[in-house]
Amino acid sequence: MDITISAMEMAIGRRAPKEGLIFHLDRGSQYAANAYRELLKKYGIRQSMSRKGNCYDNACAESFFSSLKKDVVYGARFKTREEARKAIINYIEGFYNSRRLHSSLGYKSPREYINDYYRNQKKVA
Repeated sequence: MDITISAMEMAIGRRAPKEGLIFHLDRGSQYAANAYRELLKKYGIRQSMSRKGNCYDNACAESFFSSLKKDVVYGARFKTREEARKAIINYIEGFYNSRRLHSSLGYKSPREYINDYYRNQKKVA
């Protein structure tokens, strides 16, 4: 639970989302816990959950966690939770968001896609 909350706080600190952001997630118990729901409420983030038994509601997140588990977690032996946390952050920031190409994003990395989005927003404004 603490890892989930600290990861969310890190993401909020980096992106500084506007109030009203909708955060879609699965029905995992960690996301339904009071501490997690209070964190979202604190930052004005609306929580959206998948319908029970409908895996397609959250297919993007399921794909991410599948990649994370295959690329980092399976076969690894972490000595501490902190070591696992660092390995996961390094994977997300150093590979998944910056270099891994995503078919759903037109074969761009998430970082490249977001940068293009903001560049286009400036052109429109």
